[in-house]
Amino acid sequence: MKKVTKIKETNNRLQKKLKLRVAAYARVSTDNTEQLISLEAQKVHYEAYIKANPDWEFVGIYFDEGISGTKKENRTELLRLISDCENKKIDFVITKSISRFARNTIDCLEIVRKLTDLGVFIYFEKENINTQSMESELMLTILSSLAENESISISENNKWSIQKRFRNGTYKLSYPPYGYDYIDGQIVVNKKQAEVVKRIFTDALAGKGTQKIAQELNDEGVRTKKGGQWRGSTIRGILRNEKYTGDVILQKTYTDDNFTRRTNKGEKDQFLIENNHEAIISHEEFKAVNLAIEQRGKEKGIKSGNSKYLNRYPLSGKIQCSECGSTFKRRIHGTKNNKYIAWCCSKHITNIEECSMIYIREDSIHQGFVTMINKLIFSHKVVLRPLLQKLKLMNYSDNLIRVQEIESKMEKNAEQLQVLINLMTKGYLEPALFNKQNNELRSEAEKLKDQKEALYRFINGGMAKITELERLIKYVSKSKNIESFNKEVFEQFVEKIVAFSPTEIGFSLKCGLLLKERMER
Repeated sequence: MKKVTKIKETNNRLQKKLKLRVAAYARVSTDNTEQLISLEAQKVHYEAYIKANPDWEFVGIYFDEGISGTKKENRTELLRLISDCENKKIDFVITKSISRFARNTIDCLEIVRKLTDLGVFIYFEKENINTQSMESELMLTILSSLAENESISISENNKWSIQKRFRNGTYKLSYPPYGYDYIDGQIVVNKKQAEVVKRIFTDALAGKGTQKIAQELNDEGVRTKKGGQWRGSTIRGILRNEKYTGDVILQKTYTDDNFTRRTNKGEKDQFLIENNHEAIISHEEFKAVNLAIEQRGKEKGIKSGNSKYLNRYPLSGKIQCSECGSTFKRRIHGTKNNKYIAWCCSKHITNIEECSMIYIREDSIHQGFVTMINKLIFSHKVVLRPLLQKLKLMNYSDNLIRVQEIESKMEKNAEQLQVLINLMTKGYLEPALFNKQNNELRSEAEKLKDQKEALYRFINGGMAKITELERLIKYVSKSKNIESFNKEVFEQFVEKIVAFSPTEIGFSLKCGLLLKERMER
C-alpha cells in the first residue's frame, strides 16, 4: 500500500523566515540641492539592490540629511536603525562607505560591536567589508580612522575665522576667568570673586603655597567658578593668568594635526591685547608674585612650565580619561604583601561624583600595548601598507590644484587693486567709490590668503602622518612579536592613551590611528 505523507504549510512559512531582513543606511552632510539629489539616488539604488536578491527581504531605508557625521548622537535615523536592530527587526545593514556611516572612529567601532553582539552585520560597499567575515577589527579601525581624517578640513575652516579675529582684536573669550562675568558682551568684574582673587595674590606674595591657599578657601566654604573644590593647580592657574591685569594673550594653546591640545611654546603666533578689560591686579603685583613663584621653584629644582613628575614614568601625562578629559595619576594599590601599580583619573581621585572612571592596572596597559603592536607586526602587509598608499593618494594633488587656483585669484585681485589705485591717482574715481571697492578687494585678498594657509596646513599635516606611518611600518616589518612592554617603542609611536573603561583603552598613535584594546582586570 502506498504511503502518503502530508507536507505541512508551515514549511513555507519557515522558508520565508529564513530570508535575511536587510536595511540600508544613507547620509549626506549638507542640505543643498546637489547633496539631496545624491541622497535620492542612493535611496533608489539600495531599494532596487536589496529587492533584486531573492534571499533578502527589504526592510527599509534609513537616511539622515543635512547632518554632520562626526557624532552619532546628532543622527536620529542612525539611532532609529540601531533601535530596530535591538528589537530584532533587521538582520543585515548595507551602507555606501565608512565615511558615510561614521567619521568618528570610536562611534563606528562601538556601533559595529553593538550590532555584532546582536547578530546584525554591516556591509560597506566602497571598502568591500562585511563585518560578519572579518577576522579582526583592525582593518575596520584603520579604515574608519582614514575616514575621520577627512573631517580635518572642517576644523581648519573654523581656525580661519578664529585666526582672523585674533589678528583684528575682535576675538571674545569663550569663558571669562574666576573674578569676571560676561554682561552684554563685555567682560565685567565680579566684585565678590575679585576679592578672593586679590586675597590669593596677597597670600602668594606673603609666601603661602598654592595647596595651602586652596585648603583655606575650601575650609571657609568658598567655591570655584563652577561651584567645585579648590586645588593647588587651580590657584597656580589664577596666579599665572595675565587676564587679571586687564591684558589678554591669545593662542596660548593650540590643537595639532592629531587633535591634541598643546601649550604654545613659539610654534604659533600669539597676540597681546592690552587694556582689554578692567584689571583686578596691578602689573607690578602680578610680576612680583610670578617672580616669587619662579624663585621657589628654582629652590626646589623645578623648572617653570614643566611638571615635576612628567618624565618619571613612561605613562605619565599620557593617559586621558574619556569621561571627563582629565589625565591619570600613578598610584600603589593592594595589600602589604600584594601590591601593584594602578593609574587613576585625577578628577575621580579628587571627587568621585564628578567622574566615575575607576583605576586601570599598569600591567594591563602594558599587555594591551604588547597585543596592539603584535597585531600590527602580524598584519602590516595587508593593513598598514595599503593604508600608506591611500594616504599618499588622498586628495593632496586636488588640494595642490586648489592652491594654484587660489594663487591665480590672488594675482587677479592684486592686479585689480593696482588698476583701482591708478584710476584714483589720475582722478577718474570718486573717493567714496574708491574706498568701497578698495575695502572689498582687500577683504577678498585676506580671505584668499587664509584659505591658502589652511590648505598648506592640511597638506603638511597629512604629510607628517605619512612620515609617522612610514616609521611605524619600518619598525613592524623588521620586528618579531614582542613579549613584554617596551618603553622605547611606546614613546616612539604612541601619542597618548584614551581610557574608555577599566577594561578598554585606545592607543592614539602619532600617525593618526586610534587602536582600541580590551583588557582583563
